[in-house]
Amino acid sequence: MPLTAERTIRVGHSPDSDDAFMFYALTHDKIDTGGLRFVHQLEDIETLNRRALSGELEVSAVSIHAFAHLADRYALLASGSSMGDRYGPTLITRQPTTLEELRGRTIAVPGTLTTAYLALQLCLGKDVPIVVLPFDQILPAVAEGRVEAGVIIHEGQLYYGDRGLHKVVDLGQWWYEQTGLPLPLGGNVVRKDLGEELVLEIARLIKASIVYALEHRQEALDYALRYARDLDPGLADRFVGMYVNDWTVDYGPTGREAVRTLLARAAEAGLVPQPVQVEFVG
Repeated sequence: MPLTAERTIRVGHSPDSDDAFMFYALTHDKIDTGGLRFVHQLEDIETLNRRALSGELEVSAVSIHAFAHLADRYALLASGSSMGDRYGPTLITRQPTTLEELRGRTIAVPGTLTTAYLALQLCLGKDVPIVVLPFDQILPAVAEGRVEAGVIIHEGQLYYGDRGLHKVVDLGQWWYEQTGLPLPLGGNVVRKDLGEELVLEIARLIKASIVYALEHRQEALDYALRYARDLDPGLADRFVGMYVNDWTVDYGPTGREAVRTLLARAAEAGLVPQPVQVEFVG
């Protein structure tokens, strides 16, 4: 179908401040999308991972872990990464606890296709006992003693200490110590069956949306605060800066190496079905 004909592109992303910031320009018609109409579908990351397994959406944010199960159907866009550069999903407990003390104990995770879970397995072993909870229920569950430990993602990484909780390990820092690389947490994927011309145009527009937000930071941040779950504006600004930055504009050589290293180590450990040939588009 020629790009001049109007076509709807469904884009799945998380209802949190960094994704809202990233897609601000597309959401508010700040860039010319030609004949493409982007419709945004907001879901938590594990729901998006599961939807991508069946190829429901043309474009979606997914966990890099999930991409190992999707690479036959989706290509990874060169723009849109959430990279943990010496920080990332954090394993927390109610009382000070060591990593060794947690071995064999049940840990709450935000989904079995999340990179948070993959990193936990790489750190503690393939057979770590888990319970799956929605990402926004893990911190309260630990605080209330309903689970002994949990891996938190999104904004909770910035304020768990204010709730009296304790860090056992920051999996982004742990990964850096193992590899010297940032931890690639999530990315945007595009369905390959759309055809090369349309795939490349989508890649261009998503990159343009990210660049627009970074160049109009306050404007985009004001919009993103609606999705910050009552986070203090200063912390929300910090959180957005952690996950929408130069890595997000383009993975670059180091980011590409990080993705390939993570998925290669996952395959070696038997944590993903097979080695993954990663295609970066754009």
